[in-house]
Amino acid sequence: MGIRQRIFQKENLDRYLQADGQFVRTLSAIDLIALGIGAVIGTGIFILPGTVAATTAGPGIIVSFVLAAIVCALAAMCYAEFSSVLPVAGSAYSYGNIVYGELIGWITGWALVLEYVLAVATVSVGWAAYFNSFIAGFGLHLPKAITGSFDPAHGTYINLVAILIVCLIAWIISAGLKTSIRLNNIMVVLKIAIIVIFLLVGSFYVKPSNWSPFAPFGVHGIFKGAAVVFFAYLGFDVVSASAAEVKNAKRNMPIGIIGTLVICTIFYILVAAVLNGMTSYKLLNVDDAVAFALKLVHQNFVAGIVSIGALAGMFTMMVTTIYSSSRLLYSIGRDGLLPSFLGKIDEHHTPKHAMITVTIVISILGGLIPLGQLANLVNIGTLIAFTIVSFGIILLRQNKKLNQIKGFRVPLYPVLPIISGLACIFMMTQLSKETWIASLIWFVLGLIIYFSYGIRHSKLNQDR
Repeated sequence: MGIRQRIFQKENLDRYLQADGQFVRTLSAIDLIALGIGAVIGTGIFILPGTVAATTAGPGIIVSFVLAAIVCALAAMCYAEFSSVLPVAGSAYSYGNIVYGELIGWITGWALVLEYVLAVATVSVGWAAYFNSFIAGFGLHLPKAITGSFDPAHGTYINLVAILIVCLIAWIISAGLKTSIRLNNIMVVLKIAIIVIFLLVGSFYVKPSNWSPFAPFGVHGIFKGAAVVFFAYLGFDVVSASAAEVKNAKRNMPIGIIGTLVICTIFYILVAAVLNGMTSYKLLNVDDAVAFALKLVHQNFVAGIVSIGALAGMFTMMVTTIYSSSRLLYSIGRDGLLPSFLGKIDEHHTPKHAMITVTIVISILGGLIPLGQLANLVNIGTLIAFTIVSFGIILLRQNKKLNQIKGFRVPLYPVLPIISGLACIFMMTQLSKETWIASLIWFVLGLIIYFSYGIRHSKLNQDR
C-alpha cells in the first residue's frame, strides 16, 4: 500500500463504537448543557463586554455578541449533526478520521490538543491570580516565590496554586464521571446565580443615555468587535467530546450543543446591555469591568460576589476542558497514533493514563512557563477544528452508509456548512502574524510525530 493510500485511509464507525463501549453512558441533555456553559461562560463574561466596548464597538457590543453567536451557531449545527450520527469519543478528531482520513484526523486532533492544553494552562494561571487576590482580602499572602512562572530575575519560581488546582480537578474527574459532573453542575448554577444577581442589581442603575452613541466606532467597529468576542463562545465543542458517555446521543447531543450556545448568547447580550447602561463605555477598559461598574454605583458587596463568580467560571471551564482533553488523548491513543497506553480505560470507566498525562503537561505549562502570546494559539486550534468539521458535513452526507443513520441534520445543506467553513477561515485571517508562525511550528512538530511514529503504529494500518 502506497503512502498516499495509508495516510488517507478512513476509520470504521463500528470499530470506534466497539472500542468506546467500555465507557458508561450516563450523561443527560441537562448535564451536557451544564458542561457547555461551564466551558463557554468563564471570566470573559465579566471582562469582554466592557473592554471590547471601550476599545472597539461601544454599546454596539450588544450587536457584536449577536453576530458572533450567529457565526458560532453555524459551526454548532455542524457539530450537532456529527455528534448525533457518530456518537464516539474524540470529537472533531474522530470525525476527521471517519470522513476525511487518518492524516486530516491527526491534524484536527493535534489542533485540539493545542486548544485544550493551552486553554487550561492559561486559565489556571488566571484562577491562581484571582485566588491570591481573594485571600489577600483576608490578610493572607503566599510567598512570592511560589506565585508565578519560573522567572528568578523577578523572584518567582513556580506557580503552585495553578498546579494544585489542575491536579485537584484531574483527581475529581478521575474519581468518576458522576462525581465530577455533579460538582460541575453545582458550580455552573452558582456562576449563573451570580450573573443573575449582577443583572438584577445593575438594571436599577441603567441609564439609557449611556447607550448613546450606540456605535461610536461605526459599523466597522461592531463587526471588528464581533471578531474579538467570537472567542468568548469557544468551548461548546467540548460537549461533543463526551458523546461516548451520553444517554440517547442522537437526541441529547444536538440539545446539549445548541442549547449551550443559545443560553450563553442570552447571558452575554444581557450582561453587555446592563454593563454599558450602567456607565459610559469609555470607562470600561479595565480588567474587571463588571466589578468596576458595580463599585462606581457603590455596590461593593455585590462586586465582591462577582469575584467569586469569576473563580467559579474559571473552575468549571477547567473541569470541562481537562475532561475533554483526556478523552481526546484517549482517542488518539486508542488509534495508535500516540502510545497505546493512553487508550486504556480503568475500572472507574475513565482513561486514567490519558488523564495523568494531560495533568502533567498542563501543570508544567501553567506552573513554570510564561504563556504570554501563546494563549492566542487556543483560537487558531479551535478555528481549524471548526473549519474541518464544517466542510466535513459535505463528506458525511456523501457517505451512503453514514447518511442512512438518523440524527440531527444541518438545515439549508450544503449552503450553511460552506458558509460556516468560510466564516471560520475569515476569523483565522484576523489573527496575528506571530500566532500564525507559532502555529506553523506546532503543526510541523505534529507532522514529524505522525510520520515518525503515528503512521507506523496506527491501528488502522495494522488492520489492513
